[in-house]
Amino acid sequence: MPFSVNHPILYILVGVIIAVVLAQSVYFLVRAVRRAKELGISAETVKKTVSSSAIFTVAPAISILVSVVALSKSLGVALPWLRLSVIGSMSYEVVASQNVLEAANVADGTVITDPSIFLSVVWVMTLSIAAGLVLVPFMTKGIQNGMTKMGLKDKKWSEIFNNAMFLGMISAFLGFVFCDVLDVTKGDTSCLIPVCVMVSSAVIMAICGLFATKFKIRWLTDYALPMSLVGGMALAIPFTNWLG
Repeated sequence: MPFSVNHPILYILVGVIIAVVLAQSVYFLVRAVRRAKELGISAETVKKTVSSSAIFTVAPAISILVSVVALSKSLGVALPWLRLSVIGSMSYEVVASQNVLEAANVADGTVITDPSIFLSVVWVMTLSIAAGLVLVPFMTKGIQNGMTKMGLKDKKWSEIFNNAMFLGMISAFLGFVFCDVLDVTKGDTSCLIPVCVMVSSAVIMAICGLFATKFKIRWLTDYALPMSLVGGMALAIPFTNWLG
């Protein structure tokens, strides 16, 4: 049987896992509604809370859909669907999968036909993100206590430390964007495509934030991320045609 990244068995396996996750969500939703009744919270308030939460999940869902489409060309639909439906993000999944494909000398956008390469992508994407799940129960309490003590002792230094950690995380992804930018000195302008896409997405995000603040458009803050993602991906087409 030839290997396919879109084989029906992959959809079945992924569907079972996602069904379990959805069942957990339904279970806790039912428990929450019952608890709300025990606390005397009105049914109208519960209904309003559930409906508003459901509406505002549309924004991140669009981001997830865009991410699945972006990854599906090489990895098929099943694996990105699983990774981004349970635990994952586009910024992480793209970097993890692309590193494996580059190591295996698979051209960007090429459909994987070798099962060993596909399994390598699965393991890298899964094990790397699972490290957080393992470390959080053991390290979060100590880190939080340390940050609280630091804040009580020196609030200004605590803010600097928080900002430094955040910038350190962002720098890891910025390095991926700018790692080949010096190739422009060799006449290869294609290395500027990721930079242009990143700047375009940032501009769209800034415009959304400006409109949301100036004109009090609250819903725009929830849809700024998917709009910047979709806008950046759309602009990647003319940038690619221009820069090659």
